[in-house]
Amino acid sequence: MNIVDSAKQAAQAAVQTVMKKAVELAPGGWIPGGRPDPLINHRHGHVGKPVSRIDGPLKVQGKATFAAEFTFEGMVYAAVAFSTVPKGRIATLDTAVAEAAPGVVLVMTYRNAPRIQPMPLFLTGEKAAGGDSLPIMQDDRIHWNGQPIAVILAETQEQADYANSLIHVTYDAEPAIISFAEAKAQGTEPGLFMGHPLKVEIGDAEAALARAEVKVDATYCTPRHNHNAIEPHAATLAWDGDRLVVHDASQAVGHTAWSLAKVFGIDERQVHVTSPYVGGGFGSKTLWQHQVLAAAASKLAGRPVRIALSREGVYRMVGGRTITEQRVAIGAKADGRFDAIVHTGTVAMTRHNALPEPFILPARSAYAADNFKLDVEVAYLDMLANTFMRAPGEAVGTFSLECAVDEMAVALGMDPVELRILNEPDKDPTEGTPFSARHIVEAWRAGAERFGWANRKATPGTAREGEWLVGMGCATATYPYYRMPGGAARIALTQDGRARVEIAAHEMGMGTATAQTQVTAERLGLELDQVTFAYGDSWQPGVVLAGGSQQTAAIGAAVIAAQHALVTELLKLAGNDSPLAGLKADEVGGFAGGLAKLDDLSRHESYASILARAQRHEVVVEANAPPPLETLHWSMHSYGAMFCEVRVNTVTGETRVSRFLGSFDCGRILNAKTAASQLRGGIIMGLGLALMEETRFDERKGRVMNPSLAEYHVPVHLDVPAIEVIWTDIADPHTPMGARGIGEIGITGTGAAVANAIYNATGKRIRDLPITLDKLM
Repeated sequence: MNIVDSAKQAAQAAVQTVMKKAVELAPGGWIPGGRPDPLINHRHGHVGKPVSRIDGPLKVQGKATFAAEFTFEGMVYAAVAFSTVPKGRIATLDTAVAEAAPGVVLVMTYRNAPRIQPMPLFLTGEKAAGGDSLPIMQDDRIHWNGQPIAVILAETQEQADYANSLIHVTYDAEPAIISFAEAKAQGTEPGLFMGHPLKVEIGDAEAALARAEVKVDATYCTPRHNHNAIEPHAATLAWDGDRLVVHDASQAVGHTAWSLAKVFGIDERQVHVTSPYVGGGFGSKTLWQHQVLAAAASKLAGRPVRIALSREGVYRMVGGRTITEQRVAIGAKADGRFDAIVHTGTVAMTRHNALPEPFILPARSAYAADNFKLDVEVAYLDMLANTFMRAPGEAVGTFSLECAVDEMAVALGMDPVELRILNEPDKDPTEGTPFSARHIVEAWRAGAERFGWANRKATPGTAREGEWLVGMGCATATYPYYRMPGGAARIALTQDGRARVEIAAHEMGMGTATAQTQVTAERLGLELDQVTFAYGDSWQPGVVLAGGSQQTAAIGAAVIAAQHALVTELLKLAGNDSPLAGLKADEVGGFAGGLAKLDDLSRHESYASILARAQRHEVVVEANAPPPLETLHWSMHSYGAMFCEVRVNTVTGETRVSRFLGSFDCGRILNAKTAASQLRGGIIMGLGLALMEETRFDERKGRVMNPSLAEYHVPVHLDVPAIEVIWTDIADPHTPMGARGIGEIGITGTGAAVANAIYNATGKRIRDLPITLDKLM
């Protein structure tokens, strides 16, 4: 990250710190969420029902158009050549044979690429979406092993791929820092996350640890992880004069449009990004170099371009989760109450990105203690920029923290569930702010009973079935509630009682359109088939990111604002002859195809009646959500109690997860069917994190050595047991709909629950992920 980007983050952090102090002191009623969303009290309508996804039929019939399925007349296909050294310069680059190959339209290199600006780096601006801040094919410099050095356009994909094999390049390699140990030896720097230092010190944690009656102190390591969404990254795009149309696989259409405009020096409204369907994102589907390269090559060739990265191409060009080395130390009294929590360590990063893995985030709010020392340091390597990956920080941070809590339970001779409940905080332990809602104890109790935790053998290695050792483990799951700025929505209501909601949001397989159709129908008092939820287009209102498990809250707050504007307009149109005459917008809600007084439903008039009397066919309103000040006033999180049973083979060391249960406290559940799918999906990803996922990075060459699903292992059907999920369904009174995020909570705590179950089965404590059979032999 350069000096300018660092300065931007520091300035943002300073402003946020001042605002936070002011918001903390403000009365709760002044804050968004200070008055509970009226929808929380609707318990017998659409919200919460297990509605099947409305986009499901389109997908199973092949009628859902993904990014690499759009077509333009005269379209050509792109292939990308990658560097094979981590640092240096291109010495020779021979493209003549490739240019003469059949069907080739263009070979673009740094020699002929249009002059463009670097991408605005993600987290350095409200709409910035770039995965790195490097010049893109503007010079002969090489910054990582896998950097694009040429783009080939041809009439068919096969011709482009063949021509790619004909490019010959040599390099003047330079010394590169690609060893984590060497990078740490060069010195580390403090980590920043969203502009804030990743450092918290309260009291004297090291002194408290030293005098603690019982203590644990251990180092935990997690490897690099790469993104493997079912749909690889792709874009189909075309220029029309100085206007750019991009059909992208994106979880940030508004951010991408703005960032591409900055790259090409045009106005934001000259870029139109659509992304109706996305086959998985998990943090990776923002703006990377492939979209920029395709747009630059299209401009140069004067032809529309489709670029679809191969699986290897994703590994070479798109960042993933970085390596971490974490120390967790806990000091406790003899009764189990924590005195000190230390969670510190180092992560790897590049100079051209802004995301150190913020693994200390769970420790900031999970447990009560008088003394805290939390710190993330960054060691810089010459490698591909890392980025968000499902629950960045929490996924790997809960692994180390929750394993250490399990180790403390063993040292104290206490039940691991009871130890966690004993150390429940009554307010945020590091911020001092009240919790918006925290019902994790109820989740622990319900989960333990459902899972049969009472049958667990406390002594490791004592439960056995033939040659299989059996063990149970548990862990806390936690992920913050976020609601980012930029939410806005448009509602169009027609005289026949139909509503269309538009917002620049995203559907990546989580059921956004379905859940939001349910919510909007209930909010407006309509049936599901009377509501259309339109999304995935940068020309729609709002700049909403599908990330941080915050999209539901962002959409919800925007629709609340738009509904308020709609009701205000309808009350004006209703006039004095309506049963609603004299009422204010806050006194009225959607009911039975129209509006009604909230505390007297007999004062009701249908939308059709109001619009007919006003001689209006349609009413259209647009509104912005208020700023997310609730996140500064309250400590807001989703929670879970994770229970795992494993079997470990005494002959081979093979581990099989035989049962898993997640008991969640995520506020109100909007759609029981899609929510269960999201929670199970997170848990499955957590099983991969625990037992198999690992990017093999050659520290001699800086190259990812397993860039395919044949060599990078993820869970398949036989690796996944029946997974049960339950939830409290207790609404959070300070969030839209009473809901909190569910997209990422499932992966948190899962790795630790597996590791703790393996310890209970075998007596072996593995602190280095993944837990492969060689570590258990």
